[in-house]
Amino acid sequence: MGFDRFGLHFPPGRDVHRRAWVYWLGWSLSRLIFSTYFRWKAAGWEHVPREGPVIFASNHASFADPPLLGAICPRPISYLGRESLFANPVTSWIFRSVGAVPVDRDGASGKGLKTILDRLMGGDGIVLFPEGTRTRDGQFQPARAGVGLVVVKSGAPVVPARVFGTYDAFGKRHRFPRPRPVAVRLGSPLWFHAQIAEASTAPRARVKEIYQEVADDIMKAIQRLERP
Repeated sequence: MGFDRFGLHFPPGRDVHRRAWVYWLGWSLSRLIFSTYFRWKAAGWEHVPREGPVIFASNHASFADPPLLGAICPRPISYLGRESLFANPVTSWIFRSVGAVPVDRDGASGKGLKTILDRLMGGDGIVLFPEGTRTRDGQFQPARAGVGLVVVKSGAPVVPARVFGTYDAFGKRHRFPRPRPVAVRLGSPLWFHAQIAEASTAPRARVKEIYQEVADDIMKAIQRLERP
C-alpha cells in the first residue's frame, strides 16, 4: 500500500478510531512546527510496518514526545492520555478525534488496558512509554512491566524509538517550549516470540518476571539508538 497524496497512509477502509482529517491536520502542523521552531532531525521511518499491529516504545522526556513520534510515522498511531484530559468536551473531542486512549494516572486501569489491546488486535499502532512518566532530570528511568504485559498479551512487534533534545526544549521544568533542536530515531522492529510462548504456560510469578524482562529488553534497545 502506498501513501496518499498528503504523505500519510491511512489503513484501507474506514478508520473507526479517529477522524482522518483531524489526524492529518495535527500531523501536518506537528511536522511544520518541529521542522521550523525545533529544527528537527528524524530517521528510521522505513522501519514502520505500513499495516498491522505495532507498538512504538520510546523514552519519555517531554509533552512534545507524542506529537514528535507521530510526526515521523507515515501511518496513524494511537496515544494514551490521562482521563482528566477527556473531562472537557472540547479537549475530549480533539483527543478522541486523533485516536487517543483515556487511561488513569498510572495507565494501569483494566478499561484502558482492554482498549489498548483491542486497538492492537484490530491492527492499529500505539505509542507506549516504558518508563511510565516523563523524566525529571533528563536521564533514562527504569522500565515498568506494563509495556511487557501489552507485548505478551498482544503479540505485536515493537519499534523502539528514542527522542533527543525534548527535555531541553520542553522538559518538566519549563512552562513553555523553547526553540531547541530535537531529533528522533526509530529502530528495527523487535519480536518476542520466545517470551510470549513461555508466558502461555508459565506460572503467574514467572509471567510477571517475563513482563519485566521484555520491558527491560525494550528499554535497552531504546538506549542503543543513536542521534540522527
